[in-house]
Amino acid sequence: MKVMVELCLVPLGVGVSVSPYVRACQDVLRAAGFEPELHAYGTNFEGEWEAAMAAVRECHERVHEMGAPRIHSSLKLGTRTDRDQSLADKVDSVGSPG
Repeated sequence: MKVMVELCLVPLGVGVSVSPYVRACQDVLRAAGFEPELHAYGTNFEGEWEAAMAAVRECHERVHEMGAPRIHSSLKLGTRTDRDQSLADKVDSVGSPG
């Protein structure tokens, strides 16, 4: 099953700047074959369910390896069975403003 994912991973106990941890998670997602789209409060990516969930787990593992004692993540997941749809399709369906 294909899934669209929005992941917001927040390492706790590492200080104020979390950029290196976000970058590491982006690297994990790319290495897993995804094309992550970073935005101000998270990352969107899409693919097969099992691979996506494995990548989320690997993001957690990598960030823990970097020294984060705790991680809080939020996920938004979307699936469809009536047709194929990509993240770009969802954005395009809204159209351009005014």
